[in-house]
Amino acid sequence: MKRVVITGIGIYSCIGTNMDEVRDSLHKGKSGIGIDPKRTEYGYRSPLTGIVPLPDLKGKLSRRQRVCLPEEGEYAFMATEEALKDAGLGVDYFEKNEAGILYGNDSSSKAVIESHEACLEKKDTTLMGSGAIFQSMNSTVTMNLSTIYKLRGINFTISAACASGSHTLGLGALFIRLGLQDMIVCGGAQETNYLSMASFDGLSAFSTRVDNPQKASRPFDKNRDGLVPSGGAATVILEEYEHAVKRGAKIYAEIVGYGFSSNGVHISQPSNEGSALAMTRALQDARLKPSDIDYINAHATSTVLGDTYEAMAIDEVFGASKTPVSSTKGMTGHECWMAGASEVVYTLLMMKDSFMAPNINLEEPDDISKKLNIIAKTTDKNLDICLSNSFGFGGTNSALILKKL
Repeated sequence: MKRVVITGIGIYSCIGTNMDEVRDSLHKGKSGIGIDPKRTEYGYRSPLTGIVPLPDLKGKLSRRQRVCLPEEGEYAFMATEEALKDAGLGVDYFEKNEAGILYGNDSSSKAVIESHEACLEKKDTTLMGSGAIFQSMNSTVTMNLSTIYKLRGINFTISAACASGSHTLGLGALFIRLGLQDMIVCGGAQETNYLSMASFDGLSAFSTRVDNPQKASRPFDKNRDGLVPSGGAATVILEEYEHAVKRGAKIYAEIVGYGFSSNGVHISQPSNEGSALAMTRALQDARLKPSDIDYINAHATSTVLGDTYEAMAIDEVFGASKTPVSSTKGMTGHECWMAGASEVVYTLLMMKDSFMAPNINLEEPDDISKKLNIIAKTTDKNLDICLSNSFGFGGTNSALILKKL
C-alpha cells in the first residue's frame, strides 16, 4: 500500500477567509457566529448563523465560469485557490499531470429555488439562465472545479450529510493507497444562505440563544440548546508520499487511518456504537492504540443527543487514555457538508503550531461529557497524531487519523 500525505490546505470560513486568519481565531477562541435578519423575515425560529462573506470573483474567473458557480462553489474556489498555492500547484501543472477531485456537498438549495421562482414568474424555462443547471446539481462543486483547474483524474461528489467532507479524504486516501491516483483535490463546501437551512430550522435543531450569538454554540455544555448552522469551504490536497517528495512539496501530515460505519437505526438520531466503531476502525487501519492519539477534534455540534452519544463513544474508546478533546464548532458553528474537511484543516493548523484550540462556551459539562478530558482553554501541546470525527444524518460516520512526519 502506498502512503498518503497532505501537501496543501485552504480554508474559507466564518472564523477567517484564509489560513492565517483561521489559525489566529482558533488560538484565540474567536467565534464567527452572528445574526442573519433575512432568516427572521423568512420565518425562522432562529436567525443565528456563521457569518461568511461572499467572495468577489471578478478578475479571478471569467463571466462564464462565474455564471456556473453557486454560492458554495464560490467558497470552494477560494479555498482551492489557497490550497493549490500552498501546495505549489497551478493549472499549468494539471495540464501536464493527471489529478483527481473528490468534494463533499449535499445541497445547492439557493440555485434550485431561484430557478423555480424564475419559471413561476416568467412561465418560460429558457429564462432560467444558462448556468442554472450547473449551479443546481449536487455535483456542482466537482464539475465546476474540475473544468476550472483542468483536472483529468477521478471526479465525483461525496454526498454523505455532515460527514461528506471527511469521507472525501478517506476515499481519496484509498484511491492513492491503491496506486490509482498520485494526487487528489479533496474538500467540502456548504452554502450559508437563508434558503439552505429552513428545513433544519423547522426541526427545531437550532439554538435560539439570540441574546448572545457568540455564546450560542456550546458543544458538550449542559445548557446547550441546539446547533448553529454555518458554512464555507475547505480544500485539502492529498498526494502519494513518494510523488510529493520527488516534487519537493512540503508535507503537513500523513493520513494513516480512515474508519467508517453506518448506524443503520434512526434517520436523525446518532449512535454511540456506530461512532465508536468508526473510531476503532480508524485506529486499526493506522495500527495504533488509543493511547497513541494526542488530540481528538470532536464532531460535537452542540445538540443534546449528538454530543451525548459522541461523548459515550469517545469514553468507550479513549476513556482509559483521557485523550484531550475539543470541538471547534463552539467557534464555527456546524459547517455541515464542509465540516469533515474544515476540521481536518483546523487540526492540521493546530498540529503545525503545537496547540489545542479551546472548546469555547463550556461552562458545565453534562454528566456524560464530564468523563472526557475536554480542553476548555487554548493549550500548548506538541501534537503528533490526531483524530477527527464526523457524523451525519442517516447514521453515516467517518473518523480520520493524521500523523505528523
